[in-house]
Amino acid sequence: MAVTDTPESVADVKESLGEVGYLADESVALVSYLAQRLGKPVLVEGPAGVGKTELAKALHRASGRELIRLQCYEGLDEAKALYEWNYRKQLLRIQAEAGEAADRGKPWDAVHDDIFSEEFILTRPLLAAIASEEPVVLLIDEIDKTDQEFEAMLLEVLSDFQISIPELGVIGARTRPLVVLTSNNSRELTEALKRRCLYLWLDYPAIEREVEIVRLHAPDLDAQLARRLVEVVHMVRSLDLKKPPSIAESIDWARAVLLLGADDLDRSVFERTMSIIVKHRTDLDLVAERVGVKLGEEDRLDLGAAGGQRS
Repeated sequence: MAVTDTPESVADVKESLGEVGYLADESVALVSYLAQRLGKPVLVEGPAGVGKTELAKALHRASGRELIRLQCYEGLDEAKALYEWNYRKQLLRIQAEAGEAADRGKPWDAVHDDIFSEEFILTRPLLAAIASEEPVVLLIDEIDKTDQEFEAMLLEVLSDFQISIPELGVIGARTRPLVVLTSNNSRELTEALKRRCLYLWLDYPAIEREVEIVRLHAPDLDAQLARRLVEVVHMVRSLDLKKPPSIAESIDWARAVLLLGADDLDRSVFERTMSIIVKHRTDLDLVAERVGVKLGEEDRLDLGAAGGQRS
């Protein structure tokens, strides 16, 4: 896919994201536009499942840039994020040149310079993004799972778009990547990191917007049923759950209801399918008790009203 030009307006960004299936509100479109025009990273925070990672993927699809993803986790270090030396290959080269060095009096410095060259580097996501000859979207996903030392290492990348390798020197970006960092807000990030980024907070969408999202991905679902489904999802999210349903799970649920041929979301359909949106055993009990019972009461009221009309 060809890389598109830098967007000319916020409206251009909103439209291009919509064309690839991401319904962006004004704040998302604005920050995405400024990130591309100013060349600054974006820090996207919010609860799990609100579409933070999906925004980076949508920017990748809309812009035509390659997506390079660094999935963060506890204990992530420079060797897995930046680069590491291919020690086996270096050892083979040393062994191959050891005899030559002895026979010809080749100095060790020459061997040292040879094995510490780009040929012997194993490129990891951050270096790959910096060294890429084509523009990329760099997704640094769940940065809050790392520690402050890792954040400090990131500052050079986010400030100057360069990486310092002691044996080689500084490698600067050939093209400036569009950087998206996501955080589930599980810990407070450092001020130094935040200063280098544009900031975007994403929360669960309002019912009307989530209905739009669901119908975009499940267009055959009846509009009234889609709204009913999203209202139930919002009821579930209002409970004190270990894991509230994500937007992606709302979409999965809508597709499942569609496949089952249900024309209403009554208690029976809900209890058969609620494991699509509820993923913890204790949450299942709580949701069945609160939401399932409420749906059952609504079913009885509907039946009572229908019986009254018939009489």
